[in-house]
Amino acid sequence: MLSAAVLADRFARLGVRPGMVLHVQASLRALGPVEGGPGGVVDALREALGAEGTLVAYTATPENSSTSRIYQAAVAGLSPAEVDAYRARMPRFDPAGTPASPTMGALSEAVRTHPGALRSGHPQTSWAAVGPRAAEITGRHPLTSHLGPESPLGRLYDLDARVLMLGVPMARFTAFHLADLRQPDVRLREYRCVTPGGWTGFQAPDLDDVHFADLGTRVLAAATGVTTARIGTADCRLVPVREAVDLADRFLRTRVLART
Repeated sequence: MLSAAVLADRFARLGVRPGMVLHVQASLRALGPVEGGPGGVVDALREALGAEGTLVAYTATPENSSTSRIYQAAVAGLSPAEVDAYRARMPRFDPAGTPASPTMGALSEAVRTHPGALRSGHPQTSWAAVGPRAAEITGRHPLTSHLGPESPLGRLYDLDARVLMLGVPMARFTAFHLADLRQPDVRLREYRCVTPGGWTGFQAPDLDDVHFADLGTRVLAAATGVTTARIGTADCRLVPVREAVDLADRFLRTRVLART
């Protein structure tokens, strides 16, 4: 079983530095047993980042949206009355109290509940952060910018953050959405979610990640700033957000040009 001290040393060897802004995407199952569980991993990351570093996690809540895949799967085959009953039970998003979706993983929830953590207010795609830049990262999150340049994800790009892919493949590299949203053919769609004030509808870019696995392979082949290591039983990568997004943008634009 890994201790927080050993983990902090391994993270430092991978390239996590004091003062860094670090977004972590983690599979704790891939990592293996850690003393203190998810909280122990957060402690290790904060030790490696030091007092001036900021730890960030994606704490999305698709369960409160009637336009999410989770909702569509849950109501498939239900009668109209059963759908109404399901909708009445759907959680109203509260930044201070609504847990991150189980699909985000236990580490995201550990960051959200860490003392001093702040969270953005988007009812579907919130982010949590701990550290001196937490307010700067989470303070503004418009409804129409789920994962765009005006969201906390966009601020990770602006701040030259790193992403720790801890046992998680590049097919789930969230920052690739920033490259998608730079393309000339971005489509809008309608979203609906339930907030403390009731149901809210809005239009925003149509987000998908089905192409991320291929995009990740191409980015890793071209990137120069990525470091890798085996930590516990997990294959890990430390990825610069700017380099990865800019490379992905270039590859996506090549595809667009090839279609025209």
